[in-house]
Amino acid sequence: MKFILFFGCIFLVSGSLVAQRSTPYSYQIAKMKYNGGGDWYANKTSLPNLIDFCNRNLKLNISPEEAIVEPGSVEIFQYPFVHLTGHGNVVFNPDEVQNLRKYLISGGFLHLDDNFGMDKFIRREMKKVFPELDFVEVPFSHSIYHQKYNFEKGLPKVHQHDGKPPQGFGLFFQSRLICFYSFECDLGNGWEDQSVYNDPEPIRQQALQMGANILSYSLTKSF
Repeated sequence: MKFILFFGCIFLVSGSLVAQRSTPYSYQIAKMKYNGGGDWYANKTSLPNLIDFCNRNLKLNISPEEAIVEPGSVEIFQYPFVHLTGHGNVVFNPDEVQNLRKYLISGGFLHLDDNFGMDKFIRREMKKVFPELDFVEVPFSHSIYHQKYNFEKGLPKVHQHDGKPPQGFGLFFQSRLICFYSFECDLGNGWEDQSVYNDPEPIRQQALQMGANILSYSLTKSF
């Protein structure tokens, strides 16, 4: 699918909104393919499962096929929600930094999901994109935790890793949450097919519900 719809058949191109023809789906979301050697392709069943969950429970009418998008491409402006995950290194070149900044300022939304080991790299690279901003912990009262599903204590804990509590960090531009970073949570792993990690079903449901909140927030609050 080449184009997706944003509120009355509009989509983002190079930071501006232009009209486009109707498609069968209201939205399409994307996974980011980045450089640096990190496994951007991790969690292969995650987004399809999250999309299915959101379509069934939130009636969002998202295309069942996730797109793959690079941070420096013009195509990124077609997607209201971009998911980035992995375990290792992430590198944005200067053109990608400029393009990603324009995308987020223009109304796009980036979900960063540390799959364990990505933290020091993604913090470094996002500082290139927004040198004037710092990640701050998103308060539990923020609406991202209270869309259809209420998470009074913030992110659920899916996998233990270092045994630290899960934290949700954000970048706020002009008071708008433009980037949400789920850390020590492994949220995307919880979206995977149950057979991948054999997580208990209640844990998977919590992960999917929180993912649905993030996706719902990005679609209804970013513009």
